[in-house]
Amino acid sequence: MPALIEQVTFQGLPAVAMTSADGARAVVSLFGGQVLSWCPAHGEERLYLSDDARLDQSRAIRGGVPVCFPQFGALGKLPRHGFARQSLWTLRDQRCADDYAMLTLTLGDDERSMALWPHAFELELSVALEGQRLDIELEVTNTGYASFAFTAALHTYVRVKEVENARLEGLYGHHYRDANGGSDIIRDTGDCVVVDAPLDRIYHDVQRPLTLHDSGRGLHIVSEGFPDVVVWNPWETGCAQLDDMPESGFRRMLCIEAAAARHKIEVDADQSWYGRQTLIAL
Repeated sequence: MPALIEQVTFQGLPAVAMTSADGARAVVSLFGGQVLSWCPAHGEERLYLSDDARLDQSRAIRGGVPVCFPQFGALGKLPRHGFARQSLWTLRDQRCADDYAMLTLTLGDDERSMALWPHAFELELSVALEGQRLDIELEVTNTGYASFAFTAALHTYVRVKEVENARLEGLYGHHYRDANGGSDIIRDTGDCVVVDAPLDRIYHDVQRPLTLHDSGRGLHIVSEGFPDVVVWNPWETGCAQLDDMPESGFRRMLCIEAAAARHKIEVDADQSWYGRQTLIAL
């Protein structure tokens, strides 16, 4: 079948559905500019979307790949993770070819964003789908007359079969800050990252690819432009405090995020920055 991109309604949300010629599928919400679903060709769902996620545009969507901009987490004075994930994006471009499908969404400054963060900008989110691969690229352009600085992330919720059996490789030797344990910088000395308690780490200056092993499945994760990697799971205690996540939801997800969190990225007037995360099902 030929590749196809069409505007749809996804559980009440305005969205865009993508299908590649080889059968890979993805759904991208215009609210938040957020990938909500990704199934590689001949494969099963690889992103986690909470069964209790609010999909009425009243709040950020729990799951998929939220876009955090212009602030990551609570590292500033803005609402947590900024405003991009609760804004309505515009479909600018779409392309289908024999072996891939790609779309581009955009978001620019408006009265609401200016009231929170007084800078002129344009975000461009490109999502490309083919075979076993999903590419998500965020480009930030300064359309104003003075430089600005921001933090950001592609807050990827990876679906796992059982989080306690998951193993994340590639972070050995890197330093991280444990948000659950204060501000100390710790060097990772383990062969892999495992989840058996609340986990909230920001790894710094990560340049190598990561591999997630999950109950016989694998996922290769490559980032470009984003210097940090965030690994997060709320575990049982944290999950119980989230009203948009089921009680056992923490067992089915692990956030592995491409991020610029430790240091702000500065963009001069009329200049751009971009970061990318690539997911490859193994």
